[in-house]
Amino acid sequence: MARIVYIDCSDLMAEMLARVWPDHGAAMKVYVGDMPAADLPGWCQGAEVVWNGHTMMGADLMDQLPDLRRIIFLGSGPSSYIDMAAAAARGIVVDRIAGYGDRAVAEQALALILAGARDLTRMDRDLRRGHWDPREGKELLSRRLGLIGFGGIAQALAGMARALGMQVSVWNRSPLPADWADAAAPLDAVLAQSDIVSLHLALTPDTRGFLSAERLAQMKPGAMLVNTARAGLVDTAALIAALEAGHLGHAALDVFDTEPLPADDPLLAAPNVTLTAHAGFKTREATERLVAQAVALTLG
Repeated sequence: MARIVYIDCSDLMAEMLARVWPDHGAAMKVYVGDMPAADLPGWCQGAEVVWNGHTMMGADLMDQLPDLRRIIFLGSGPSSYIDMAAAAARGIVVDRIAGYGDRAVAEQALALILAGARDLTRMDRDLRRGHWDPREGKELLSRRLGLIGFGGIAQALAGMARALGMQVSVWNRSPLPADWADAAAPLDAVLAQSDIVSLHLALTPDTRGFLSAERLAQMKPGAMLVNTARAGLVDTAALIAALEAGHLGHAALDVFDTEPLPADDPLLAAPNVTLTAHAGFKTREATERLVAQAVALTLG
């Protein structure tokens, strides 16, 4: 009976796991793909450690796994998938992997900014339909990028933005590093003065719905919103309303309230959005770093 189980391994993760921990098969049972929820209790019986990439784990499941002592969440936001209170009440430690994808997600955010500024995805869609419309874009030089939160991803993005000649303003709940202290600004100012606002907060009970209708209304008319963090940070209905009204010029999103995005989601019909499939973290380089950190936690 395997002491360690991995319940939702992708093909890429399996490849990197074999590279980083070649003999993991002796200690770990791996399920490649997304396991049906009904099969989880039986498949995980006897496991003390569960690797979880994106599977919901609530109190009911935990109660069926009496040997479970530790969940290693393969990402930085376990509360989106794991009932943290239920785990704590049962003495189950939940570890997360942070920092592995900072560069990858920052580059995704920059790609979304560039795509939104030049309306690339709309032109791509138009051309595929036989419609030639060379749309007007915006240069980024001297534009102001407002960062909400300033962890590793935001810091990497801030460096890229400055290299492009952008101005950077930051609102963060704790003091900024000394080399970025001059970028600190009140939240109201960041929202009102930024041409582009990019979200970089963890999703917690305190930050859920952080970008409310009221705060969206504070944003500069015509501004772009970029979200590569968590969809729950934004009031999505208010965001759609702000886009439809023209108050916001563009939204560039990698995260959504429901994933995969339903076919009838209104965001899919909005012309002034750029959408990607929660892929910010997904590079081979970041995946190898992720697996290496998870193995170190497991064996440490």
